Amino acid sequence: MNNSGTQVRRVVVTGLGVVSPIGLDATSTWTAALAGKSGMKTIESFDLKDSPVRFAAEVRGFDVTRPLSKTLRPAPGAELTQACHPREVKKMGRFVHLALGASVEAYIDSGLDDCRNQLDPERIGINIGVGIGSLAEIEKNYEAILTKGFKRVSPFFIPATITNMAAGNTSIALNLRGPNLCNVTACSSSAHSIGEAYRLIQRGDAEIMLAGGAEAAITPCGVAGFAAMRALSTRNDDPEKASRPFDKDRDGFVIGEGAATLVLEDLETAQRRGAKILAEIVGYGLSGDAYHMTSPSPEGEGGYRAMMMALKNSGLTAGEVDYINAHGTSTPAGDSEEALAIARVFADHKKRIHVSSTKSMTGHLLGGAGAIEAFFSIMAIRDGKIPPTINLDNLDDKCAALGMDFTAHHAVSKPVRVALSNSFGFGGTNASLLFRAFE
Repeated sequence: MNNSGTQVRRVVVTGLGVVSPIGLDATSTWTAALAGKSGMKTIESFDLKDSPVRFAAEVRGFDVTRPLSKTLRPAPGAELTQACHPREVKKMGRFVHLALGASVEAYIDSGLDDCRNQLDPERIGINIGVGIGSLAEIEKNYEAILTKGFKRVSPFFIPATITNMAAGNTSIALNLRGPNLCNVTACSSSAHSIGEAYRLIQRGDAEIMLAGGAEAAITPCGVAGFAAMRALSTRNDDPEKASRPFDKDRDGFVIGEGAATLVLEDLETAQRRGAKILAEIVGYGLSGDAYHMTSPSPEGEGGYRAMMMALKNSGLTAGEVDYINAHGTSTPAGDSEEALAIARVFADHKKRIHVSSTKSMTGHLLGGAGAIEAFFSIMAIRDGKIPPTINLDNLDDKCAALGMDFTAHHAVSKPVRVALSNSFGFGGTNASLLFRAFE
């Protein structure tokens, strides 16, 4: 029941898919995270001779046209053998390719295809959050205008660029005729997408939602723009050590790319079709700092309110949370302010909670960050293993004073019943998601 006494549907996670800088699927990404693998390397895809930053966390070796592990039939008479047909590749931005890869994997993992003839496609929807869209297409087509004239702009320029095309193309590929959405809230985009999909199912507007995020902004403009803000690490001589959340010597984040998708499902629907249930989503909080375009509010006040709302929404207490996947970008201001907010929320329990930032390994996926970090949170619940914060050699003084365990260097084996995932973005936008072991 909610506060008004209305019955609220329970929402569970039944499928996961990931394409990341440390793995091209969910299994390899999780294995690499537990091993503390870094995805940061020198960029090779464009000229960086004048750039103050020459590295990133790229997805390498991904082929959206590779054959699927099984032939999918999401619609009567339809056959899907690849996430994207080769002739369609140039019509889509890279962020769409990554989203398709993760979403099709999640769809297969959920077992939905095996019972599609029993499911109403109008009750299955999608929400893929994207923060920026395709900078690469903007750069390429603007260059075409400058050098060759207006007539050389691709007719696919706009469809390849706009953020909602990750959701749109996935909806087409998998015949998802329910809500078709894209949250665009900077680095909180995909956390908001998961939270809003959760609410759609809770209130009965859909039975199943594919929800997550994608981003592919490692381009000359993307790197130059964040570098000009002095938001990026400049540790060019040692990229694998550059992302160091909560560390005293952190000097900025590492831009990453990738995608992650969760299949969220009404509990009754999942049980009726015999789906495997990985976790239950039980809380969602969101807030605005109303403070500054790019800096967090003092002591992470906005993030504090998002976490408190998620707890209130879930009906859980702070003492029931075992693990927090922090936003933890490796920026000088952001990490310590988030740590202060966490310590305030979990004041009486902070010594038993593990906190980690998986951005130390994946880099910052921007609009896709919340989704991949929700994935890590769910896997921590499933396997009882907490991924580490690598490169945490000298804990920041403010963080050290809080007495919390930031899970330095190595994964920790520990039963995790409840996990919290934080995502905060430019413009002062915040989201927190709570996941619980299904029981």
